[in-house]
Amino acid sequence: MEHIMKLNLSPFQKIQSGKKTIELRLYDEKRRKIQIGDNIRFINTDNPSETLVAEVVNLFVFDSFEELYRKLPLLECGYTDQNIKTASPKDMDIYYSKKLQEQYGVVGIQIRLI
Repeated sequence: MEHIMKLNLSPFQKIQSGKKTIELRLYDEKRRKIQIGDNIRFINTDNPSETLVAEVVNLFVFDSFEELYRKLPLLECGYTDQNIKTASPKDMDIYYSKKLQEQYGVVGIQIRLI
């Protein structure tokens, strides 16, 4: 099965270059349908004609981004050597409200470009 996800330019480029191999999302109804072996087509929001296809190789489900940030390698989640020291689960609050995070939980989707 193929799923569609939109990405801003920076995370899109990090996946494209192989620097980001874990995509962080809310574990809502849409993401609960994703299974290991499925494909995800990432669409660059700056240029929707530009896409990447990746295979889901693992799913890491957590109750909160706080737990996810403690257990997953953040350099694989899109952080760099320059900003890893300031990485915080609060960084995800701009995408998903605390209420939604508590309601659904969160997921790290480990991918491999194909």
